[in-house]
Amino acid sequence: MKLTHIAVLILLSLLAARLTLAQHPAEQEQQPFVQPQQPFVQPQPPLDQIPQGLEALRQNAESKTEFTFDHSMLVFASKLESDNQDFRRVIAGISGLSVHNYHFPGLWTYDPNALGSVRQEYQAEGWKQLVNRHDRNGDPGMSGVWVHFEHNAISNIAILLARSNEVTFIKIAGSISPLDLSHLCGHFGIPRIEGGLEIPNTAQRR
Repeated sequence: MKLTHIAVLILLSLLAARLTLAQHPAEQEQQPFVQPQQPFVQPQPPLDQIPQGLEALRQNAESKTEFTFDHSMLVFASKLESDNQDFRRVIAGISGLSVHNYHFPGLWTYDPNALGSVRQEYQAEGWKQLVNRHDRNGDPGMSGVWVHFEHNAISNIAILLARSNEVTFIKIAGSISPLDLSHLCGHFGIPRIEGGLEIPNTAQRR
C-alpha cells in the first residue's frame, strides 16, 4: 500500500509539472530582444573645411577671400531682401554656408590637376556629382556640383567654379534642393554661373 501511495504521489507531481509548462509556453519560447542596428552615416567634416585637392591652390593663391555664415547670420542677411521671397525660402532651409575664393596672378597659373582630385575625393566619400561642365574651348575651367545624401535626403551641396585666374568653392549644409541654387547666385559672394546651371531633378532618387 505504501508503494502504491508513493507511486500515485509521483505521478501527480509529474502531471502538475507538465500542466505548468503547458500553461506558460510563451515564457519558454520567448527570444531575447535584439536592438536593431542603425544605418551607419559617415560624419561630415566641418563646414569651412575644403577638399585636400584645393589646399595647394589656396596656398599658392595671390589673394583669397574666405568666410562662413551660420543659420542665424543667413537669416539676418535675408531680411535685407524682404521682397525676394524665393531667396528667403531657400535661406530658411540652410544651416550654414561657406565660401572660398582664390585669385591667381596670371591666366591658368594654378594646377588644373587639383580640380580633378576634388572629384576623386568626393567620389570616394560617397558624394554624387550632378554637374561636370568643362569649358568648350578646351581650357581647364570647369563647373562642378556635388550632393551628399543622408537618409535619402540631401544634407550637403558643394560647388566648384574654376576660371582662368580664379577658383571658387562653396559648401552649403542643410535642406536645400539643387534646383534652388540659382536663388543664391549673386549673394554671399557666390558668383553667377555663365550660361546658367542645368541640374537634374533629384526628386525621384531612391
